[in-house]
Amino acid sequence: MRIAVDALGGDRAPGAVVAGALRALAEDEALSVVLVGPPAAIRPHLGESAPALEAAGRLVLHPARERIDPEEEPVKAVRAKPESTLVQAVRLVRDGAADAAVSAGSTGALLAAGLFALGRLPGVLRPALAPVLPTAGGRGVMVVDVGASADARPEHLRQHALLAVRYAEAVLGWERPSVGLLNVGAEKTKGNAFAKAAYALLEAAPIRFVGNVEARDVLFGAADIVVTDGFTGNVFLKATEGAAAFVLALLKDAFRSGLRAKLGAMFLLPELRALKDRLDYAAYGGTPLLGLRRPLIKAHGASGPEAIAQAIAVAKSAAGIAFAAALGREEDGADAGEGRAAEEETGAGDAEGEPGDGSGP
Repeated sequence: MRIAVDALGGDRAPGAVVAGALRALAEDEALSVVLVGPPAAIRPHLGESAPALEAAGRLVLHPARERIDPEEEPVKAVRAKPESTLVQAVRLVRDGAADAAVSAGSTGALLAAGLFALGRLPGVLRPALAPVLPTAGGRGVMVVDVGASADARPEHLRQHALLAVRYAEAVLGWERPSVGLLNVGAEKTKGNAFAKAAYALLEAAPIRFVGNVEARDVLFGAADIVVTDGFTGNVFLKATEGAAAFVLALLKDAFRSGLRAKLGAMFLLPELRALKDRLDYAAYGGTPLLGLRRPLIKAHGASGPEAIAQAIAVAKSAAGIAFAAALGREEDGADAGEGRAAEEETGAGDAEGEPGDGSGP
């Protein structure tokens, strides 16, 4: 299995990206990685294992000289920089030189490049970002969409739910995952006209729909999959990440407040480290872009080596199935005009913020 990795994507590239790729290779002997970027920028970060990996064909450097910055307008940047690391990584997937691609760069640019180079699955109206977040005592919750497009129609949420269920079953191994609709109340009558229309479509869909889910219940496992529009999902994701950081900061302050607190912290250190790991996005790998023909995985913009390695593992898992067949076919008639679709879905750059980095994806 060969995964293309955007070596210049993310706040800590190329060092963290290269280190993450090497970690992934060390953990999985059946894996090959193509690092896409300027060799002169990549080689200083390669370790002692790199020559052997290159000789075995498990590590390949694919030259690409440009970088798409998060501040750039996604569609214009993808069109203006065909030699960028992000675009080249996606094109390797298109051309069959890689089975999937990973990038910690601009979410909007990754979506635009995916739409241009790979296209949507037949019938898919709009792709969606679907990260898995930690839950209290559970296996996690998939939230979809968290920013692939800011504006949505009720039928988009129905389709995203179907795609998420199929991905969760095929890639994550979840059996008959439950699906909830993010809303202001649990009752069926709650919400605005958009939420009520989405509720009706989800209730009639061939999924295990459990009704509305309030934001406070998402991380307590009220549903395995929670669907919402990209704007609301992005706000929820960033608020959740901020709340986790806030709790950790409060605990750190509390354990520094006196000698007794410091002694208590020493006894609780293993539990505190476990809590930190539970709240760390890195432990949950990358976020798939559902609805494209081939797997593209978005890593967090602030990813370190562990997060990159996890994202590569997610990409390999997705590439290990018949991706398009596993996600299935939706209503016909939505497969034309990828260029126009890319502009509509990524042109504004509004809610497509980086899941969690605050910069806009």
